[in-house]
Amino acid sequence: PTQEMKERYTLVLKGHIALTRVRFPEGTTGSAIDALARAPLWEAGLDYDHGTGHGVGSYLGVHEGPQRIAKAPSTVALEPGMIVSNEPGYYKTDAYGIRIENLQYVTEPTSINGGDREMLGFEPLTLAPLDRRLIVSGMLSEKEWLWVDAYHARVLQELSPSLTPEEADWLSKACAPL
Repeated sequence: PTQEMKERYTLVLKGHIALTRVRFPEGTTGSAIDALARAPLWEAGLDYDHGTGHGVGSYLGVHEGPQRIAKAPSTVALEPGMIVSNEPGYYKTDAYGIRIENLQYVTEPTSINGGDREMLGFEPLTLAPLDRRLIVSGMLSEKEWLWVDAYHARVLQELSPSLTPEEADWLSKACAPL
C-alpha cells in the first residue's frame, strides 16, 4: 500500500474507533452519532457515500432496521441489545477502497464517573485483528492507540484457545501492540 492508502486507512480507523468508544444518552438515534465516524475524513476533505451502520437481525438478515447509523435523519433511538454495524470507509474512484467493519451491540446504560446520567455505549461483537501494517500510528491520539492495543489484546485472549499453535502464533503477531 502507498502512504496515501495507509493515511486514509488510519482516518477510517479513527472514525471506527470514535464510533466504538462513544457513550450516549437514552433516546439517541444513529443519525445523531454518524458524524463521529466521518469527522476524521471530513477534516481531510474526504467522505464516503454509504451509511455508517445498519441493524443486523434474526437469521443474520443484513440491513435490518429499524436502527441505523447514517447521515439520513432517523427517529428510531438506539436501545440496549440492538446490533448495529460500524463500517466507515473511503473509496478513491478508479483506484482503491477501504472499509473497516465490525458488528457491535448497544450496551445497557451505565454511570460515568462524575456524570449525572447513565449512558449507553457499544461493545464489539466481531473480533478480528486490524491490519497493523496499514496504521500510521503517529496519526492516532493516545486514547485511540490504547484502544487498538486493548482491542487486539481482547482478540488474542478470546480467540487463541480455539486455534492451532501455528494459527495462535500468527494471531499473536497480528495483535502485537502498536
